[in-house]
Amino acid sequence: MPPRFAAPYAPDDAALAADLLAACPDDSGRASAIDGLSRDLIGAVREGGGLGTVERLLQEYALTSREGLALMALAEALLRVPDSGTADRLIADKLGEGDFAHHAPRHEGLLVSASSWALGLGARLVAGDDTPEAILRGLARRLGRPAVRGAALAAMRLMGTQFVLAEEIGTALKRSAEGEGRRTRYSYDMLGEGARTAADAAAYRGAYAEAIAAIGRAAGDGRLPDRPGISVKLSALHPRYAPTQEARVMAELAPALLDLARAAKAHDLNLTVDAEEAERLELSLHVFGAVLADSSLAGWDGFGLAVQAYGKRCLPVIDHVEALAQTHERRLMVRLVKGAYWDTEVKLAQVQGAPGYPVFTRKAMTDLSYLAASRRLLAAPRLTPQFATHNALTIATIAETATGPYEFQRLQGMGEALYDRLLERRPDLAVRVYAPVGGHRELLAYLVRRLLENGANSSFVARVADASVPVDDLLVRPQALIGSPERAAHPRIPLPRDLYAPERVNSPGLAFGDSARLAELMREAAAAAGPGLAAPVIDGTERGGATRPVPSAIDGTAIGQVLEADEAAADAAMEAAARAFPAWDATPAEDRAACLERAAGGFEAHRGRLLHLLQAEAGKTLDDALSEWREAIDFLRYDAAQGRSLFRRPAALPGPAGESNALWLRGRGVIAAISPWNFPLAIFIGQVAAALMAGNTVVAKPAPQTPLIAAEAVRLLHAAGVPGGALALLPGGPEAGACLLGHPALAGVVFTGSTGTAKAIQRALAAREGAILPLIAETGGINAMIVDATALPEQVADDAVTSAFRSAGQRCSALRLLVVQEEVADRMIAAVAGAARELRIGDPRALSTDIGPVIDAAAKERLLAAIARGRQAARVHLAGEAPAGLYVAPHIFEIARVEDLTDEVFGPVLHVLRYPADGLDAVLASLKAGGYGLTLGVQSRIEATVARVRAALPHGNVYVNRSMIGAVVGTQPFGGSGLSGTGPKAGGPHYLPRLAIEQTATVNLAAAGGSVGLVTLEE
Repeated sequence: MPPRFAAPYAPDDAALAADLLAACPDDSGRASAIDGLSRDLIGAVREGGGLGTVERLLQEYALTSREGLALMALAEALLRVPDSGTADRLIADKLGEGDFAHHAPRHEGLLVSASSWALGLGARLVAGDDTPEAILRGLARRLGRPAVRGAALAAMRLMGTQFVLAEEIGTALKRSAEGEGRRTRYSYDMLGEGARTAADAAAYRGAYAEAIAAIGRAAGDGRLPDRPGISVKLSALHPRYAPTQEARVMAELAPALLDLARAAKAHDLNLTVDAEEAERLELSLHVFGAVLADSSLAGWDGFGLAVQAYGKRCLPVIDHVEALAQTHERRLMVRLVKGAYWDTEVKLAQVQGAPGYPVFTRKAMTDLSYLAASRRLLAAPRLTPQFATHNALTIATIAETATGPYEFQRLQGMGEALYDRLLERRPDLAVRVYAPVGGHRELLAYLVRRLLENGANSSFVARVADASVPVDDLLVRPQALIGSPERAAHPRIPLPRDLYAPERVNSPGLAFGDSARLAELMREAAAAAGPGLAAPVIDGTERGGATRPVPSAIDGTAIGQVLEADEAAADAAMEAAARAFPAWDATPAEDRAACLERAAGGFEAHRGRLLHLLQAEAGKTLDDALSEWREAIDFLRYDAAQGRSLFRRPAALPGPAGESNALWLRGRGVIAAISPWNFPLAIFIGQVAAALMAGNTVVAKPAPQTPLIAAEAVRLLHAAGVPGGALALLPGGPEAGACLLGHPALAGVVFTGSTGTAKAIQRALAAREGAILPLIAETGGINAMIVDATALPEQVADDAVTSAFRSAGQRCSALRLLVVQEEVADRMIAAVAGAARELRIGDPRALSTDIGPVIDAAAKERLLAAIARGRQAARVHLAGEAPAGLYVAPHIFEIARVEDLTDEVFGPVLHVLRYPADGLDAVLASLKAGGYGLTLGVQSRIEATVARVRAALPHGNVYVNRSMIGAVVGTQPFGGSGLSGTGPKAGGPHYLPRLAIEQTATVNLAAAGGSVGLVTLEE
């Protein structure tokens, strides 16, 4: 058995470019023939209306135009909207985004004409006022809403018929039979972007099995590779197809794929495993290899998989598959594609803070990779290459240089004229159509992906039909476009580490699909395990005394000791910090910033220890622990960068001649930083770093449940150069916090925790004699996500489950109330509940765990009481089961009114609420009346609805069509209003000034002899 696939996840672009350039030598010996065939193929597209219906649509509505983007959004959403009111609002919204009133179609054909008519009709009728409301009024007045709605629906359905072969496999087989006279092969793709629930996966498996049987019955005689085939997406076969779930995937998904492969073998069909995102590549190859090894498939040469040329591991994947074929003495099929998730891969790597990108960032590099991969495939004795491309130069290069068995592939509805001409010139070649089969609902995600992939500016499909693009420009080799390895990476796409350059460095992370780095991370955390100690640290000295054990949230075992501060320790800490304040405030901003940046480096160097403590003490999964560690580093570097800008020098203010005016920011004094247990590292550091950067000294009181993490952070800050007197640590309970609030040296408080505690702090500060002290409080909220009928159910399931149940629901930002339009509520709620049912609860140190423990027994008791109330008063959609210990399973309860949820339930409990299509305003009014204003989610494709919701509610963080958690420092500053906090937002530009005092100095320059600026002015 060959070893598991292993290759660098995101290697350096320049090094790869050098290898690829060497692998693709000059083709000058065949250049004339390649250019000749390329010109002929391009001519077939450009002459005599050679564009297919899909190409004409992409040419008509380019994705660079407002019309193209509006069309894409309308096509993606309209067909799934069940009610007329929402459909009208969506149509009006998208009509208002583009200039359809003045769009004159350049191409003929039913699809373009219907789309242009449907999209332009309403806009032309209301010229001069393109707001959605005006469009709706105009259309209703002149034609009536049903007429325009019907036209738009008909156009979108017509568009769908061009991208798919048929809605069901029987009709698809009949349609494909018409192509047999042109020697066309088919590979059928049963549409489905991925299962979220067990029911989804079962339905997809059934559809694949039925399709294989139907294709087999219709296939007749013939032998591979001429036989038809089917493409299978592994993420459609299992609801948890992810690297963290490998054991479950191998136990449950691999047998399902094996069953489908056996069925395909019985009919002597092709079965191709479709490509997934880069993070799933290693898992895909593991599944593929396990199925291939089964002896029941011996003698069948129809098994294969898709390989993406835009992936930097493309060539190693081909080598691995060839090794598998050699080991099992089989012939395998490999479909070489360029890749369809490029934008997603780039964004995901940036979000993860990965060392680099798993895909190329220049299209020319993908084209070069494709050429190198084609050579590698053609040289592999046991692989049958299948070249999926619509690029005339790529086709011609392969056709003029390749030997041995291979075939070309094209998408349904695209490339017809190009490949018809190729078959005229080279009747010996084979072409297969990749033909999607499915209903309009399943089409949506596929349609948008194809539009993005083939409608991009740099794509051959977008350029070939543009007569203004010279043919010679389409014949430039990727080798020439790249030139040298140094030009391999796109200059305007920074590496994830440089995302915020030049102000600061992004925190380092990794993709969990990068098994080598993930294993290294887990080894680090395991090696750093060991008992910890937290004791008061005052003036740089750790106090001694009697300690108590610190229990792990995972299983209650002691993981360290804590010495909790008494009143004397609190007084001593405040007095020491007061003495240190003048010197620290006078320390240049550059030096204070340098301390924070050194601390960030220390956090990176001690990654394993911090991750271990976050897991052992706070009960976090590895994913959550890594995210929090990164957030703490981001706070340190962000505050350093902000502080340099704000505190380095005074800001000059305008004024009259002969006078200078300047504004200084200075520290306030001693700040008490009171942090919570749910983010014991990131929020702790966010408070401390900001206060220190502003010139204050800090007495930090962590939550009593998580003192060890805070103690480790303070050690690293002191080691980085923060003076002992400038930062004190005061572990303890509420009594220690009360001592800080009453001390006369106190100059301000930063607090994150419950609303009740924040109010108690506010009252204590108000009762003090002397100065009025500032309080920066971040508290929780009954955070809602509003979902209308245009939202994609799969996306809602992903985002709602992540928002409600990640971190066991123990986030201030977590989703508490899912508000769903009643016309789609049944399906949406079922999707969310089904996805939540697949989550795994248990020891967070296990990679497969999704939900770890709650923080302590008191928290569990409160949650169980809330669950008991929900079981009695609400409709139960999900009631999970949890293991013994501090574990609480996900629950979903349906309530009748917003007002029925009176308190925040701080754990994995989600409430859902239905609202009628015309009842959104009432829901918004109820949410506003509740007084909370922290996080808000909106799932809608109607921009006017998004704007309406955002304007109606004061929530500090609004997330549209994504999850509601995971705010990033400097990108999504976090904080709320009303019962959810005082502001300013943590990790935002206004936080540091709130921790400082402002001082202006006005100098009368004329008092020293006159205004030099005036008297030296030239005529």
